[in-house]
Amino acid sequence: MSLSASDVEKVSLLARLLLTPQEIEALTSQLGQIVEYVDQLGEIDTEQVEPLAHAVELVNVWADDEVRPSLPRDEVLSGAPHRDEDSYLVPAVLGD
Repeated sequence: MSLSASDVEKVSLLARLLLTPQEIEALTSQLGQIVEYVDQLGEIDTEQVEPLAHAVELVNVWADDEVRPSLPRDEVLSGAPHRDEDSYLVPAVLGD
């Protein structure tokens, strides 16, 4: 599949990019090379390759939950621009 200048121009309009004719010409060439490379990858036999979510196996490292004392409420609320006795006050988002 090859890209034409009109393809690049259409995509640039969808992306709301205002490109000069020189930029469209350059991008047509560059994106065309990318599409050709992707086409080459499509020719590789991947029938026996198991699908992966990541190229390397990922392992989450979780710390054990430990109960620890928290900061005093007055100290936490001291930097709040608007507060009451117990909590931050914020404007209503969903209405009254």
